[in-house]
Amino acid sequence: MLLMMAEVLRFAAVARAYPNSLFWHILAFNQMHVEWTWFGLHDLIQPSFTFLVGVALPYSIRSRQRKGETFHHSLAHTILRSFILIALGIFLRSIGQPITYFTFEDTLTQIGLGYTFAFLLAFCRPHWQWTAFAAILFGYWLAWALYPLPPANFDWNQVGVPPEWRSHLLQGFAAHWNKNANLGQAFDLWFLNLFPRTSPFLYNRGGYLTLSFIPTLGTMLLGLFAGQWLVASSPRIPFRKILLAGTALIAGGVLLHILGINPIVKRIWTPAWTLFSGGLCFYFLAAFSWIIDKRGHQKLAFPLVIVGMNSIAAYLIAHLWEDFVESSLRIHLGDRILNLFGAGLEPLVLGGLTLFLYWYALYWMYRRNIFLRI
Repeated sequence: MLLMMAEVLRFAAVARAYPNSLFWHILAFNQMHVEWTWFGLHDLIQPSFTFLVGVALPYSIRSRQRKGETFHHSLAHTILRSFILIALGIFLRSIGQPITYFTFEDTLTQIGLGYTFAFLLAFCRPHWQWTAFAAILFGYWLAWALYPLPPANFDWNQVGVPPEWRSHLLQGFAAHWNKNANLGQAFDLWFLNLFPRTSPFLYNRGGYLTLSFIPTLGTMLLGLFAGQWLVASSPRIPFRKILLAGTALIAGGVLLHILGINPIVKRIWTPAWTLFSGGLCFYFLAAFSWIIDKRGHQKLAFPLVIVGMNSIAAYLIAHLWEDFVESSLRIHLGDRILNLFGAGLEPLVLGGLTLFLYWYALYWMYRRNIFLRI
């Protein structure tokens, strides 16, 4: 959530002002999504959020069971939570649109579509959970692999792939996972046009898809496995198991990519991306657990706790407050203050002040025990 909120720092704008600075270009690269294959730090925001939803599930279920809540009541609450997440995602994507913009690739929507399934699988034995995980990824991979490739004379312009972007197109068997010429695109051409629209849906400019919620569920299940290990080992942290799982997942994802079996593409959440990003999430979990829980540096985590305790509020703030906060800062501070360190750093100064106000609003809520729950 903090990385997502920090988009206001606009490292890309600063990098353009300092074209010879490797430092700013590295920061800029890691604050944007890669065009197609592989990843930058920014691409790990959604997997991390999704992974942690899974990690939290065993704790949430155990808490509700200790309060005497029945399975049917918990299931009803889970279904309601899923519906609210989906609706909230659609609401955020509809901002600035003339009518409700029905789309299902938003992070909250993707989590909502898979959350109830993850909840149900949390009550299964580990053997069946792993079987479901494997079946989801293999079945999804097979469906895409069997979907026919576009013809040789395919007009890429009709699906929003201009000539200057086509250097990113994959060749050979991996072409089954090319942008807007795949099974997920065909599904959205049918599914999204079932909803009222100002004009027919043709393609998503970023290549994002509704069906990505299926392998995204795989990421949630990886978090579920980690959460179950943590609960079972408490108060000890199973570092060895977490690190081995992370290493195996990363190696599996990279191997699938290198062999051309399945590319690592975050935008369409390929099975290889589920494995690769999931492995990195295991590494992050181990690192933070070691620093905060093992070494006892809880104070270092306090700025993150403020954001994490109100993740839904943070998500909404990042989507709804930017224009208002930035315009207010420009009005009341003026160019003299914002350009204090030079015009090239003006986006960073404005973004830094905006990010601080975001965080302070969450801090104010934290101090008053105000938390948005679904």
